[in-house]
Amino acid sequence: MNIDEVTAYCLGFSSVLEKTNGHPANICTFSVGGKKFAYYKTSEPERCRFSVRVAPERFLELTDQPGVKPAKYLSRFHWVTIVQIDLFDGDYLKKLLEWSYQRAVETLPKKLQAEI
Repeated sequence: MNIDEVTAYCLGFSSVLEKTNGHPANICTFSVGGKKFAYYKTSEPERCRFSVRVAPERFLELTDQPGVKPAKYLSRFHWVTIVQIDLFDGDYLKKLLEWSYQRAVETLPKKLQAEI
């Protein structure tokens, strides 16, 4: 998958908002109900490095793989950064995105969850 395919996949989830923050952050985020579930950098040198929240038991498994590292500032919350998403297994990435999206939805108030 490339960054455009990942973006389209993220926007395919219900009630997802895409927001691009300019300088100095240069980040494109995907959120549901104000809860972020994925993001990627839009500027060099880390352009298109994609980050997603993962289950705690997957964190160590993923960070042991080449091309996957703990996300800056968010690793303690089990976020990982995939350095080159085009080299990462697309089906597995979709599963990670689905889990991260569901986790974000689960943290929303019950009323908002019912609307989604």
